[in-house]
Amino acid sequence: MIVTAEDDIELFRKAGKLAGQVLEAISKMVAPGVTTWEIDAYAEKLIRDGGAIPTSKLPWLPATVCASVNEEVVHGIRANTRN
Repeated sequence: MIVTAEDDIELFRKAGKLAGQVLEAISKMVAPGVTTWEIDAYAEKLIRDGGAIPTSKLPWLPATVCASVNEEVVHGIRANTRN
């Protein structure tokens, strides 16, 4: 994909900045007792509050972030529990 339009490049910059801000914010949440559901929900809120849509949320991948705990699969979908 070759992008040369300045408008498109600016959109990529905004998306990258928002993604970085979300990653920084959710990384501060990681602690014993915090569920992947809580992290996922907060990430979705930050993305939507930033005026974007979490593109990874699809019918077959119902999560905003790809998170796993300890020995779980690397590309994990958040636990379906709120506790």
